[in-house]
Amino acid sequence: MGAGSLVDVGEVTLFVRELGKRSDKPSLVVMHGGPDVGHGYLVPGFEPLARDHHIVLFDFRGCGRSTRGLPADALQPEYVVQDAHLLIDMLDLGQVDLLGFSTGGRAAMQFIDKHPDQVRRLVLASTSAYSGADNAEYLANWDEYQRRRQAEEAADGALRNSTIFVWDLDLAPAYLGLLESLGPDLGDWSEERAINGLMHPWCTRDPESILRDAGKPILILHGQKDMGFPVQLAHRLHAAVPGSQLAVIPGAAHMCHFERPELWSEHIRKFLR
Repeated sequence: MGAGSLVDVGEVTLFVRELGKRSDKPSLVVMHGGPDVGHGYLVPGFEPLARDHHIVLFDFRGCGRSTRGLPADALQPEYVVQDAHLLIDMLDLGQVDLLGFSTGGRAAMQFIDKHPDQVRRLVLASTSAYSGADNAEYLANWDEYQRRRQAEEAADGALRNSTIFVWDLDLAPAYLGLLESLGPDLGDWSEERAINGLMHPWCTRDPESILRDAGKPILILHGQKDMGFPVQLAHRLHAAVPGSQLAVIPGAAHMCHFERPELWSEHIRKFLR
């Protein structure tokens, strides 16, 4: 695992980790989810891919080891996109492949709308182009989700969604351990601001239109048992974006990169060739 370094992109300093070696292939830049903890929980999924690809992960502003303590108006999605754009330039990466995970998928869609020339291929991993109401529609009658949600609520935050985001419950303690190794700090972004409408949208245009207009090769990579963004939403997006590819990881949930890292990486590897 790369040790990481701090990169000044102007208004903020970003904590950046590079896996693998640079080559003549485009680097893969990763936008993590949340935003709460930084990118560290994603590293296990990229270690197999790093055997033959250069991967750049970074903590969003207000997360992990990037600049903290910013005023609330500086913690907006458009600044995450701006930071990523500047980081690619600062690292002299040229045109990159871009992967957005969970909330980072929304950021990646906005990025490709604003900076299409910087992106060769796009991977949308464990994410959704649709609203929370669409998620709720599929989750409402899913008995296993409701059972696990009740168990999470009874644990009063101690499980940190480990039994929701990981399908194989034998792996849930290891995932919880990974989160705890990253520290208890959940970052500066406030979910309450989003609920109260104080956070700007991650996508300022219709995501389906963004992806169709971009004309880029797109891989939609999703866990079959995702309880964050149900897999039906991945199928819906695939149908709405002609030419997109869909890869579903069987028997894995939202953190399918953690449950099936080799298979997850192999789908990305094949797509990037």
